[in-house]
Amino acid sequence: MNATWSRFNITSIVLGFAFLYLPIVLLVVFSFNESKLVTVWGGFSTKWYVSLFHNQGLMDATWVTARVAVISATVATVLGTLAALTLTRYTRFKGRTLFSGMVFAPLVMPEVITGLSLLLLFVAVGLDRGFLTVTLAHITLTMCFVAVVVQSRLITFDRSLEEAAMDLGAPPVKTFFQITLPVIMPAIVSGWMLAFTLSLDDLVIASFTSGPGATTLPMKIYSQVRLGVTPEINAACTILIAVVAVGVIIASLANKRREVQRQRDEQAAQRG
Repeated sequence: MNATWSRFNITSIVLGFAFLYLPIVLLVVFSFNESKLVTVWGGFSTKWYVSLFHNQGLMDATWVTARVAVISATVATVLGTLAALTLTRYTRFKGRTLFSGMVFAPLVMPEVITGLSLLLLFVAVGLDRGFLTVTLAHITLTMCFVAVVVQSRLITFDRSLEEAAMDLGAPPVKTFFQITLPVIMPAIVSGWMLAFTLSLDDLVIASFTSGPGATTLPMKIYSQVRLGVTPEINAACTILIAVVAVGVIIASLANKRREVQRQRDEQAAQRG
């Protein structure tokens, strides 16, 4: 019975991963296809990557997407960390429930509603749609995800470390930067990576808030896919997947290294 269930579990896992990742693998494989027909294998070739870098429209969209993702992820990480600190450290203040609801609202709000709301806001204040509006929209979207990640780490944070530092004469600001920040840095990095990935992937909100000269890569790909998938799009998606994968690996290795160093410091402190 256990062997039967074991085979069933393994088969379910294999089928689940195949359903999730096989289309991505096929996309990467056919980005190296010699044939212009994306469903017919014509041999190995990298010519579509060369053609991609000569496609000015896709390159401009890629540059816009990268700038929006980096800026919005950085600002969202700062704001999300501050929001997490406020909700964790100040459990009682007037308007806390409203503040918490506003911070986490984008988590449950449909992207269509969020995009339309932001569009109406930008029109009401007379802000022309473009790079700035897309960046502000992505900050609004991703800040709540950063707040969730950082707040989960702050909840388990040992406050006695801060109390010991302040008892020894360290001011609150210095205590935060030398004690609290290094401990929660893995969560902050994870939140930044999550915000960066969400910004790269967003299509719906960017469609509402973008304007001339601010077309993102997902918007560009979607507009071209409606006319038919080309090998250049496969190449662009493959590069995007590679960038996200490398970023996740680097962040994971950095977090692991920082965690190992923290454990060594704690062991050294206990021995001392």
